[in-house]
Amino acid sequence: MKTLLPLVAVALLAGAPAAFAQSDDTNTDAVGPMVTQNKVDTQTFATTVPNANMFEIESSKLAQEKSASADVKAFAAQMIKDHTKAGEDFKAALSQGQTTASIKPAGPALQPKEQQMLDELKSASGKDFDAKYIKMQTDAHKDAVALFSTYANSGDDPAMKEFAKKTLPVLKMHEKHVKDLAVAHQ
Repeated sequence: MKTLLPLVAVALLAGAPAAFAQSDDTNTDAVGPMVTQNKVDTQTFATTVPNANMFEIESSKLAQEKSASADVKAFAAQMIKDHTKAGEDFKAALSQGQTTASIKPAGPALQPKEQQMLDELKSASGKDFDAKYIKMQTDAHKDAVALFSTYANSGDDPAMKEFAKKTLPVLKMHEKHVKDLAVAHQ
């Protein structure tokens, strides 16, 4: 079983508390809501996105304060800008959704795994901070691209599906950018 880290993000959007099941979407070993390789339900998508997005923003605020590298700080500034907009777009899509009336996204608190990662970043500094931040962003954006791509193809709510389709190119751009950062900081 491949496990998505609870980042998304995020990505957005990054920090997705979902697990990819290889064949069985009733697996109870997973940490969070289930996502099969071909389908993400609206409940999972709508509750995962805000937490992942918040992790992206909060970790990037830390990067602006603690990073020793101009390119990492620039990436972090872009994350804050893009993920703040994505959060606004998400709220609009959620309010327009046909199947989202009963869905209440998690509140402002981060999920425990995301909070642990944020705490790890808070205790790091210099090049160690940059390495951890870049690794977390790489993982978060990989997970976010997978989540958004799957929902864009399989989602059952038109407004949320459109949000996923509209946000996906930005997440892919972030994923490429952070991979370039990883190479530059090896």
